[in-house]
Amino acid sequence: MNKHPETLISRNLEKLLVSYEQHRGTNFIDERRLPEAVIIHRVMEDLLEILFPGSSGKREITSENLPYVIGDMLNQVRCALKDQILLAYKHECKIISCREETCEFNADKAVETLLDSLSDIRTILKTDVKAFYEGDPAASSPEEVVISYPGLKAMAIHRIAHILYQLKVPLIPRIMSEISHSQTGIDIHPGAVIGDGLMIDHGTGVVIGETTVIGRNVKIYQGVTLGALSFPRNACGSLIRDQKRHPTIEDNVTIFAHATILGNITIGENSLVGSNVWLKEDVPKNTMVLSEQPKMTFRSVRKEKTDI
Repeated sequence: MNKHPETLISRNLEKLLVSYEQHRGTNFIDERRLPEAVIIHRVMEDLLEILFPGSSGKREITSENLPYVIGDMLNQVRCALKDQILLAYKHECKIISCREETCEFNADKAVETLLDSLSDIRTILKTDVKAFYEGDPAASSPEEVVISYPGLKAMAIHRIAHILYQLKVPLIPRIMSEISHSQTGIDIHPGAVIGDGLMIDHGTGVVIGETTVIGRNVKIYQGVTLGALSFPRNACGSLIRDQKRHPTIEDNVTIFAHATILGNITIGENSLVGSNVWLKEDVPKNTMVLSEQPKMTFRSVRKEKTDI
């Protein structure tokens, strides 16, 4: 055991200070305060409660108190989210020069746009709930889907985060998507464009990349990856960004477990992609894509006799 803890502290403090100086890209020293994931998590929970009143079980919501409870929650979300978005904009100002009043205006506009969109999000989520209920014989009711299905929760959070992403709000949409990822095991980049009635069954290990486009009434099973191929680079060796690099999945497509679909390709409408398929080319509409059936080997297992 070290008998001189002050020596241990000073020695490691000196090493860390050198590390901070040498590796500046991972520091936030002298930066403006960053958005807080804990607060954004609380905002997300409130937004989910607004979208599905009473679903958390934390509030007793009745027809009589509904306007007061939801009104209070809307106000709390407006204030908390506006503060976090403002922090995100001000942090970006360290990189992209702008005036303070511009950040304030952009934050107000982003929150206003999101709150104005909540009723539309509810309309879309109703199609998602219907897809889960009608597509899964294990679902006993739409209410069960809302309360307990991770795929539905992931979609609700994504539809919120996607609006902020479209408004070019820094940091916040990605924080929201990572909250969803940690809670559901489903990784959806907030930039992905997803149509009505998506069903993500089971969901664990699903990855949907930034420039993915998914049509209406698509069904995806666990372990599916809608990803990119190796990223193109410019003459200086830097990644070329802002290009379509993920798949387009057209209407009424089903993708079974652990399929991997890579690159800017299109899976045509009404098609089916089987389990464990690896795809890097377009699939025409009304097509079934299956991997070859693996050869099965059966062997007898000899049990050793034991004396009792």
